[in-house]
Amino acid sequence: MHSRMQSGLKILVCLSAWGLALSRPVRADNIVTVKDETGRKIYINTGERRTNGQWATSVPAPARVGNAIVPSPEITDLVQQTADRLQVDPQLVHAIIKVESEYDPKAVSTKGAMGLMQLIPETAQRFGVENPFNPKENIEGGVSYLKHLLNLFGGDLPLSLAAYNAGEGAVQRSGGVPAYAETQDYVQKVTNLYQSGSPPSGGHANGKKPPPPPITRYVDEQGVVHYTNVE
Repeated sequence: MHSRMQSGLKILVCLSAWGLALSRPVRADNIVTVKDETGRKIYINTGERRTNGQWATSVPAPARVGNAIVPSPEITDLVQQTADRLQVDPQLVHAIIKVESEYDPKAVSTKGAMGLMQLIPETAQRFGVENPFNPKENIEGGVSYLKHLLNLFGGDLPLSLAAYNAGEGAVQRSGGVPAYAETQDYVQKVTNLYQSGSPPSGGHANGKKPPPPPITRYVDEQGVVHYTNVE
């Protein structure tokens, strides 16, 4: 009985310590807690992920070149490979990551969005992301979600970006970009960065392809508005 009481006290002490350490989830260290839409707490280990039987604890950090923050070569390669496989422009992915997290793999927002592409717990679970602080998993989940939104909204970039920020339901209910200042600002920031065609490293990403052409807007014969970056 005495030993069980001691064990119980140890568990309570550990949980209390976690609660104090996780009360301000601004950046992730080892364990962070976030809440889903139902208010349920979710604890996530940010530093460990089992890969082929081994624990990988290091994550690439962004670098600073002058006043610009640029991704590590590992992040650039992950973006290129994932975007190519899912047929999404890698420069669009870079623009989203830049605005979302400034290339910080351990970023955590006050609303509980996590990692490079700032996945909320529901989105991470939806796209099979076990550890959103693992760059490979985060980019895979984020680009998969972006691809889903582009398909859902017929390639309309502003609507897809608005849905990435505010949720697809909000866009569908409003019939366009929701009248949220945060969402409208987000769409403008990502679009401007993407249209600038500036690779994150200041040169062609991995030397593989030039920047995409600017996005243009046109209205077809039926009065439907289209956005495209195809020359």
